[in-house]
Amino acid sequence: MWENQIDIHKVMEIRSRTTVYLGVGAIQKAKDIAAALAAKNISKAVIITGKSSHIKTGAWDVVKKALEETGIEYVLYSKITPNPTVDQVDEATKEALAFGAQAVIAIGGGSPIDAGKSVAILLAYPDKTARDLYQFTFSPEEAVPIVAINLTHGTGTEADRFAVVTIPEKEYKPAIAYDCIYPLYAIDDPALMTMLPPDQTVYVSVDAVNHVIEAATTINANPFAISLARETIQLVHDYLLEAKRDPQDLKARYFLLYASLLAGISFDNGLLHFTHALEHPLSGVKPELTHGLGLGILLPAVVQQIYPARAQVLADILAPLVPGLTGDPGEAAKAYDGLKKWLQEVGINGSLASEGFTEKDLDKLTQLAFETPSLDALLSMAPVPATKETVWQIYKNSL
Repeated sequence: MWENQIDIHKVMEIRSRTTVYLGVGAIQKAKDIAAALAAKNISKAVIITGKSSHIKTGAWDVVKKALEETGIEYVLYSKITPNPTVDQVDEATKEALAFGAQAVIAIGGGSPIDAGKSVAILLAYPDKTARDLYQFTFSPEEAVPIVAINLTHGTGTEADRFAVVTIPEKEYKPAIAYDCIYPLYAIDDPALMTMLPPDQTVYVSVDAVNHVIEAATTINANPFAISLARETIQLVHDYLLEAKRDPQDLKARYFLLYASLLAGISFDNGLLHFTHALEHPLSGVKPELTHGLGLGILLPAVVQQIYPARAQVLADILAPLVPGLTGDPGEAAKAYDGLKKWLQEVGINGSLASEGFTEKDLDKLTQLAFETPSLDALLSMAPVPATKETVWQIYKNSL
């Protein structure tokens, strides 16, 4: 039983702070949220989005109407790309400051929401830049209110204190974590996600699976994170192929979205380790690499590396994906093979080699994992020593 690996004398934090509206039609809660912002004397907001998903999903029509009916003025910044950059954050902040924005409304997946969180901090610290923020030259304690309207079921960022933005000239993709960037409100409406194409449906769901596998196996893991991990993986197992077969299946979208939310809360409590620390250099070097795909490529090798140290936990939470694990530390190869098989079944057949990486890149990637601001903190959470040799070997086993 994995419970045997929990230190009941270690006092742990259990976190969950955002008010999340979950369910088909939740976008209509934009009216209530706008009214709540107005009640806080907020009269101007900046809207942070990607180029088109906020329009194509219909989310913007509802939000725009809610703001206009409530008398909240807005400025729209719609230039956020996948793997957003510090330059985008600075440009959005400049426009928001000039407008006098008092709140941030982010509409999109992890990229617009993380960028929006960053803008919210910089609005409270107008003398700072995004490079200052992501190179940790200061530790913010304040941010303007954030509303997250989520358009994917993967990151969980709509309900946690994390954000990730790239510093392109250094190929750094750091993560920040501050209490001030928990969104005040979030909307999780599965009807907004039916336009996700099959490959993106897989990638975002695999992101959620990675969140919980890491959160349940860090040195900081608590029973809450592990329980959420078990439920998340079961839900993804049950509903991912359903959503892939029928993108309009609202029940499948709902439970994948719920799984993603649980996963975000899980790693808000248990934190992360190898898979995210090693993926960030991949998409830092190749911004076109989808985050969830990079995670999926790394996952089997990471689990193989950590399995002996967390065998009982992993056997329990991975049961839907890899049946027959008993919690024997000697099952690492079986867990590796089982995860590879499941990933192939859902559509991830790639490798680092197929994404253009070679063994010549491994030293650089390993160095980035250790020198990128914040990633050392993730590596310190790993259940086995995160040496450069271990990191290099995980990359090697993912080629």
